[in-house]
Amino acid sequence: MNAGHRIAIIVLNYRTPDLVRDCLATLPGNYDPALDRVIVVDNESGDGSAEKIRREIAERGYPSMQVLETGHNGGFAYGNNAGIRAVEAQAYMLLNSDTLVRPDALERLWRTLQAHPEAGMISPRLEWPDGTAQISCFRLHTPWSELIAGAETSVVTRLLARYDVPLPVSESKLSPEWTSFAAVMIRKQVIDAIGALDDGFFMYYEDVDFCRRVTDAGFSIVHDPEAHVVHLRGGSSPVKQLTAQRKRRPAYYYHSRARYFRNAYGLHGLVAANVAWSAGRYLSWLRERFGKKQPHVVQNELLDLWGSTLSSVTTDPKRR
Repeated sequence: MNAGHRIAIIVLNYRTPDLVRDCLATLPGNYDPALDRVIVVDNESGDGSAEKIRREIAERGYPSMQVLETGHNGGFAYGNNAGIRAVEAQAYMLLNSDTLVRPDALERLWRTLQAHPEAGMISPRLEWPDGTAQISCFRLHTPWSELIAGAETSVVTRLLARYDVPLPVSESKLSPEWTSFAAVMIRKQVIDAIGALDDGFFMYYEDVDFCRRVTDAGFSIVHDPEAHVVHLRGGSSPVKQLTAQRKRRPAYYYHSRARYFRNAYGLHGLVAANVAWSAGRYLSWLRERFGKKQPHVVQNELLDLWGSTLSSVTTDPKRR
């Protein structure tokens, strides 16, 4: 490992070389090549992505950038962990390939990290290309929040408002329970204290799981909306598009959900989360059947929730 780096910027790629190209083009001026490193991690894309990105870096003369090939598509946490292991730095800036970094954003996050020694992580404001803010700060998922998700009914949401996962967009700093990992800066001391991301998650829920571990270890999470990062959302994963179309999500989504709830609340908590979601879904079904509510669940969701729970019990019984 190389010692003495300030920020290691890790951009994860899986068959998104054009998105990576656009992301890298926003980094010059946002990092100091004498102090920082940029590592593009290719998760065994198998489509020539790594070579294409290397050529882009060479042709544009980007300094202190490299491509790291993992040789295996182990998912979001696996790829980012490979980048973290590849370089020693005081902080690690994780970036989705579908992000564009606004001017001064990384420096702003670094300054905020220095100004808040109690903070283990700093997140920026995520926004659309036109500057409209995205919700990127949240409360932890709980069995109660699963009742809200299953029902998606205003009465239930209001009654359980303190458990509703999304937090409103804030124009000032706040300390959320978890924050989006589309763009986040993690202090090295956090990884030293609790380890890296749990690569038992293929994709989804690894961010909330890591944030839970961060706060359990006594660190805080700070969201700084003065640092801006564009997030194109869905460019690096099909799940959001499938959800919007109410099509069946990949199995890994539900396995990750089951792993999160079992890590956080144990097997009884995972079952409670499923029961709560199912009860909420029954309420929403009644409204769809006898009222005017439009369906909000995706195909096979109930079966996939419970199927992933059974798989969690039979294939991965040991938890932290």
